[in-house]
Amino acid sequence: MAQTILDRFKLDGKTALVTGGAQGIGQAYCFALGEAGAKIAVVDINLPLAEETAQELGKKGIEAIALKADVTNPDDTAQMVKAVVDQWGFLTIGVNNAGMGVWRDALIQEFREWRKIIALNLDAVFLCAQAEAREMEKKGYGKIINTASMSAHISNTPQNQCAYNASKAGVLHLTKSLAAEWAPKHILVNSISPGYTKTALVDQLLETPEGKTMLPKWLEKVPLGRMASTDDLQGAIVYLASPASDYMTGSDIIIDGGYCCW
Repeated sequence: MAQTILDRFKLDGKTALVTGGAQGIGQAYCFALGEAGAKIAVVDINLPLAEETAQELGKKGIEAIALKADVTNPDDTAQMVKAVVDQWGFLTIGVNNAGMGVWRDALIQEFREWRKIIALNLDAVFLCAQAEAREMEKKGYGKIINTASMSAHISNTPQNQCAYNASKAGVLHLTKSLAAEWAPKHILVNSISPGYTKTALVDQLLETPEGKTMLPKWLEKVPLGRMASTDDLQGAIVYLASPASDYMTGSDIIIDGGYCCW
């Protein structure tokens, strides 16, 4: 008998790792995937914070571990995947979410800052996806989900952030390229492009003098009139991780309150 549609969204028996999973969007992804049935590896450069998130998942009855990794280091990304396999025997879902953003005018941006942003937002996505796919290939199935941004599609204003925009645009085309290459291996690669999303880090940014001038200008351009909560992104991550999306690869889901509609 065919599964019901709700059954096809379940992640029972699956394992997932989420980079940048200790807080913000990544943490919301961990809870969404765990509540849908997956075992969760919370990966973060900040191990104590990752351990706190893993403990909170455990309180909800979700089996979880915390891992420390510098995702810009290929040895760390390989070890990250190995730790998941050592714990549970296989990896089903890789969520490559770790990233950073900096507001900086292009004329004064130092190259080392540019490289830092590209390394974390783009290079690390490739390294993580490569390590994940090497393991998924053994099982002939896997889901890789990358965090892009609405800034991959537009040059949003009023902040200047060319390095961030370029890095996230790179994630979009990397996602499409890997999807095409790995489709014969039944490894599906998609991305999510959040718009302005309310997290603790964003709240801190918006308390700065520059940040206080940004929020009203952002909201003027959002048809729904508000920033996203991290909850607004959880449905997409479960869909892309689940069997419900088994014919979807190389695609991007924009969740921006309509910002890109203008």
